[in-house]
Amino acid sequence: MTSLFSHPQLTIWMTEQSARIFIMPTTHVEKLRRIYQIIHTDDHVLILINADPDAIASAMAMKRLLWNRVNSVSISHVNKIVRPDNLAMIRLLAAKLIHFEKVTPSQYNRFILLDSQPNHHPVFSQFRFDIIIDHHPDTKPDALFSHINPEYGANATIMTEYLKAAKIRPATKLATGLFYAIKTDTDNFNRQALTEDVRAFQYLFPLVNIHIIQKLEFSEMRMDFLKYYQIALNTMMIREGKIYVYLGQVSTPDLCVSIADFFTRIHSVTWSIIGGTCNEELTLIVRNDGMQKNAGKAIQKAFGKYGSAGGHKSMARAQIPVINLDSIIDWQDQKKPWIGLSPPLKNMHVKKESKTNI
Repeated sequence: MTSLFSHPQLTIWMTEQSARIFIMPTTHVEKLRRIYQIIHTDDHVLILINADPDAIASAMAMKRLLWNRVNSVSISHVNKIVRPDNLAMIRLLAAKLIHFEKVTPSQYNRFILLDSQPNHHPVFSQFRFDIIIDHHPDTKPDALFSHINPEYGANATIMTEYLKAAKIRPATKLATGLFYAIKTDTDNFNRQALTEDVRAFQYLFPLVNIHIIQKLEFSEMRMDFLKYYQIALNTMMIREGKIYVYLGQVSTPDLCVSIADFFTRIHSVTWSIIGGTCNEELTLIVRNDGMQKNAGKAIQKAFGKYGSAGGHKSMARAQIPVINLDSIIDWQDQKKPWIGLSPPLKNMHVKKESKTNI
């Protein structure tokens, strides 16, 4: 993307891929105006997300911003939603989501991607997005309008600022969703966050339904999840404050997320690296204490050549097709995958203490 002209309020860009000229404004009011210039009243809009609290809340906010401005808006998720908190959020906040498999893209003429970027999922890479809003590291995606700020703790914060720019006071369910998203993505502000995240959190607090927040935070865990915690406890390897677990085949990659978060709550644990295989794809979830570490850069350096990898300083993820790792990994043994992964793990500053472990 090449800058052609700029002044204190506006920057004009031209994308090399499409040679489309568009304005990249600098204030939220100007950015919102640009979004409204892109969409029209007869548009049918498809919002794509990889559903988690931040993405769901962001999609709900975008749908509110487009209310009465387009013909229709649909929210579609590309992942299978099985985590109890996500399911509870959808139910309690009456969020209407459609799985991508049930969507006919040709029925839509405008496409929006939230809390993600095209290279984060194979489905996303198939689209030419009109609007992209995200808080993950910028991969310079091609879009008519993109607003990507990796410094923000939650994408919901950015969407809250858009609502304020539009002078829209979010209704209780929307405010509750945005509030919960900021709360979870910043881990109650234990992870990276800006003063903007705090301000959005404070702005939303008087508008939320605290009872719904409590229900979301204490969503019941499914019985079939417990066996994976048992696997993790029985097979975990600990080296210099780092915990490694390979769960084997999992029903959903979200299990890796839950278990990674669980282990970070243990005293003296500085890194949690959890792997699991689902639908011929290895998911690696990385968490750390955020002290002079960068999980996103580390996992991208270690596994970027095998698949999609990246994230934030204290939390990151890799999605790698199993076929890309067959030459270096023995999948039959619960511990052997770590032997094959030891060379790239060393790039994450993980010390290999013995051949039978890491």
